[in-house]
Amino acid sequence: MANETKFSEQESLQLIAEMIKKAKGSYHDTGIGSLLWGAVVSIASLMSYLQREYDFTLAIDIWWLVFAAIVPQVYISIKEKKNMKAKQYDEDVVNAVWLVFGISIFGLNFYQNIVPVQTERLIAEEGWTMMKHFSDGRPDEAIRPFTPSLSSFYILIYAFPTMVTGMVKKFNPMKIGAIITYGLFILSLFTESKYDMLLGSASALICWFIPGVILRKKYLAQTKPNV
Repeated sequence: MANETKFSEQESLQLIAEMIKKAKGSYHDTGIGSLLWGAVVSIASLMSYLQREYDFTLAIDIWWLVFAAIVPQVYISIKEKKNMKAKQYDEDVVNAVWLVFGISIFGLNFYQNIVPVQTERLIAEEGWTMMKHFSDGRPDEAIRPFTPSLSSFYILIYAFPTMVTGMVKKFNPMKIGAIITYGLFILSLFTESKYDMLLGSASALICWFIPGVILRKKYLAQTKPNV
């Protein structure tokens, strides 16, 4: 009877260990989420800079990539929730933070594209226009309404889900990435807006892509012996 009890305890401990191990193979713990967001946002920011620097326009708004990134995140999160045998309550928190982050980025992009157009329409209805006045005597030029330094807000928002994930998951590379990104946000306040886009691209790499590579390697190293 004593041996049977001891065996049952061992089985229970082994079962719990296996459940925890499976629960850790989540969207965020595997590094997939960080790699996805890091790649998408970095590419979008870099392309925005190149369009501004070399004066060309893509057929579609490159920031639609960010909206596209929300779809696999929702799908994978739902799939994991169904398959996960051991529930990690912090996973719901992290998933919610990243989902809200994605929606917020999409909302900012929507704001950036809609507000200048609507402002221009309202100005035209009132019968006046915005002008650029040159102090060196050059003729004044009419300018279209725009949202100044919005890239700085993007950078600031990038740090939020990164810091939360780093704190919840106790993952230092993300904490460090978030702190550096806050520093890049401060730097962006003193730079030309087109360079803010480059800082945004760097922030995405520091916040997500590099930590994602570290997470992915760590996850693969942990799962390799079990294959």
